Amino acid sequence: MRMATVEITKENLTETVENNGVVLLDFWAEWCAPCRMFGPVFERVSEKYPDAVFGKVNTEQQRELAAGFEISSIPTLMALRDGMIVFAQPGALREKEFVEVVEAVLALDMEEVREAIAAQNAR
Repeated sequence: MRMATVEITKENLTETVENNGVVLLDFWAEWCAPCRMFGPVFERVSEKYPDAVFGKVNTEQQRELAAGFEISSIPTLMALRDGMIVFAQPGALREKEFVEVVEAVLALDMEEVREAIAAQNAR
């Protein structure tokens, strides 16, 4: 059985996103009290969804990644599906809310998402 959460660094981000359909990222820092509150929630929910990758990005150690994703407050939760960011929200979520986000990301019809993006870009 794999570890429920993985540490994401600039070295493993691309491979993680390319090799997994659903990736949820928790951008956090040691000094951040809401991050410490959300950490156990992130961990518990990760154990319920073995088909998704739950990655933790320490914004102090991975400043380039935090800047690249334009993280301005932490914790920030981000979800990627098929390499596309489909959800991003700052703030700690309650477990029930986080489960709803995960379920929604897993339920996305990516064909519809791609068509919507293509239509938006065509404007």
